[in-house]
Amino acid sequence: SQDRAIEELKTLGFSVVDSGLGPEAIKGLQQDFDQARALSEQSHGGRERLEAIDEHNTVRCIMKYKASFMDLAMNAPIVSLVTKMMGQAPVLNQQNGISNPPHGAQYNQGSWHRDLPYQHVTFSRPIAINALYCIDDFTLENGATKVLAATHKQEDFPSEGYINRYAEQVTAKAGSFIVLDCMVYHSGSSNTTAVERRAVNHVYTIPLLKQQLDLPIELGEDFPRNEEERRFLGFPYQIPSSVEAYYRQREARS
Repeated sequence: SQDRAIEELKTLGFSVVDSGLGPEAIKGLQQDFDQARALSEQSHGGRERLEAIDEHNTVRCIMKYKASFMDLAMNAPIVSLVTKMMGQAPVLNQQNGISNPPHGAQYNQGSWHRDLPYQHVTFSRPIAINALYCIDDFTLENGATKVLAATHKQEDFPSEGYINRYAEQVTAKAGSFIVLDCMVYHSGSSNTTAVERRAVNHVYTIPLLKQQLDLPIELGEDFPRNEEERRFLGFPYQIPSSVEAYYRQREARS
């Protein structure tokens, strides 16, 4: 339930939440992931170029290639949960497809990190929440996300002793979201199976925070289907390029 998820997020810093999607929708997203990855590679110079910069296991702004991922970003149970946790409607900061490669290969999510990187502060309520959608089952063998519970409540990275005692893998079924306060330390873990483990990561923030990519520019004016999507994608919150642009933005709101 949402109450359980809120309590777990406040105390532990993470929770597993059902997306509410049925089997056909879950299967459709699995197929769309692979198609979106192929389209992204074609758009950005091919897989070899992405391998050279260690971006071959990430599909940046995956919604650009398949509309189903726009719908996933606005998943009602998640947006409702995030809104209650933050006390205001969120803006999408980023949405990236992630592949954890098979056979124990290293990848760029494999070290401890926060999803507000390099920020060592605490907040009375979250200003950013991470919702990792499981394209595939997350298992102990295929690299399920590791978390350090309650580390959103302290500024410093915990001791090695704490990590050894309390680091845990979060297993979840395909179609679930692993939701984390963005200040909780977490990492991917080694995928020892013969098949990649796929996910789509969402970071939701208060409008004050800068997006990872300027989504309005990346997606274009014609991408949002309605005013709710425009706000969610950050169109009203773009940084004005000049004083005149600032005045025009003010006029548009009046």
